[in-house]
Amino acid sequence: MDQQPGYFTWATSDRLIPKRFVRPFIRFTQIEASSGIVLLVSAVIAIIWANSAYSGTYFSILEEHLTISIGGFHLDESVLDIINDGFMAIFFFVVGLEIKREMVLGDLRDRKAAALPVMAALGGMIIPALIYLAFNFGTGAGHGWGIPMATDIAFAVGIVALLGSRVPPGAKLFLLALAIADDIGAISVIAIFYTADLNLVYLGAAVLGLAIVWSANRVKIRALIFYITMALLIWYFTLESGVHATLAGVALGFLTPARAHFNPRQFDARARATLDMFPVEPDSPAAQERAEHEVVEMIQTSQESISPLSRMEHNLVGWSSYVIVPLFALANAGVDFRNTSITEAATSAIALGVALGLVVGKVVGISLFTVAAVKLGMGRLPAKTTWTHLVGLSAVAGVGFTVSLFVSGLAFSAPEQADLAKVGIFVGSAVAGVIGSLILLTTKNPRNPASSE
Repeated sequence: MDQQPGYFTWATSDRLIPKRFVRPFIRFTQIEASSGIVLLVSAVIAIIWANSAYSGTYFSILEEHLTISIGGFHLDESVLDIINDGFMAIFFFVVGLEIKREMVLGDLRDRKAAALPVMAALGGMIIPALIYLAFNFGTGAGHGWGIPMATDIAFAVGIVALLGSRVPPGAKLFLLALAIADDIGAISVIAIFYTADLNLVYLGAAVLGLAIVWSANRVKIRALIFYITMALLIWYFTLESGVHATLAGVALGFLTPARAHFNPRQFDARARATLDMFPVEPDSPAAQERAEHEVVEMIQTSQESISPLSRMEHNLVGWSSYVIVPLFALANAGVDFRNTSITEAATSAIALGVALGLVVGKVVGISLFTVAAVKLGMGRLPAKTTWTHLVGLSAVAGVGFTVSLFVSGLAFSAPEQADLAKVGIFVGSAVAGVIGSLILLTTKNPRNPASSE
């Protein structure tokens, strides 16, 4: 197919994808590749710290409490809870923005194009959960079935980004769409199955707050301070309702407008009109004042020509990837292995269920469901992507670090069970990442785009 000006032939099908869809993906993978390294370093520091002579300091810091009381609002949370319930709400807000962007502008906007990665993600959630339950059904640890369902988007996309041209661009887009769909599934599981006793009054207040934000978007209220205030209130009400507070971030991400106030044609017209009024007379105080006024007008026009979703994602993705998620890893990856024998960890049903769920479950689930979707005519593999590529991508999707750790904290209140789950996450994610990388590195890219034949 001939390449039209201004387009790349990066696609999950034979149709062309505009540069405006590919450029955000390129920026995203560049961030995820480097942030994955920062995340790994943070996890290693946490493990070393938790097993050092200073481990007492590590755990005591996390157990320190912060109390805030303002009028009728009272907050008393440990440092660990502030990170997991507070800072991670920002992470999930960014996740919500990414999901909405994909659903409005990316591959998930097209039902037919979305069918394949959604089916793949579904298989990558169901089979790992079943494998975990096969080890833990009927035990007190069965509640942890959601742990191996998650794919860590930072590590998974980062791995394929670091592999460069060894992975076809369409395959990278497929993995990104799969990871986004996986995030939707993980968020749904957290909301439905890992919610404590509900307080309907606070839940109603949170829903009312979301309705106010939606209405404010409809009437085009743009004051950032208003939305920050509403976000804090919604987060607090969600926290007190028993629903995990991070879901407030997801909901607010979904409500963020994905369309700019001015479309490109309106921006062009307003910008030209502003430039036409720009002073051309010699320098003078009046001319300087007028020039500054026109520059402010141009800045405002430019800002209103970028969607709130893009602005928020641009402003927060760096903080989320390089500060919040590494801080989360630092606070949650610290397992004191001195209290856990290697034999106990290797034979633990929790650790085995999680590890095999991530390594075996992801490969089997994603591969089988993708094959079924292709055979049923629901879609076809991306251009220049072979079935061997698919197996490699499925293995990479078994890196379930961040969200898996998050779910393990929700599933287990007993520290010894949570630690065994973390051991399974570490081992399973490492093995899955290595296997996936080796498969993708040794797979040759076909010269023709017929990949699913």
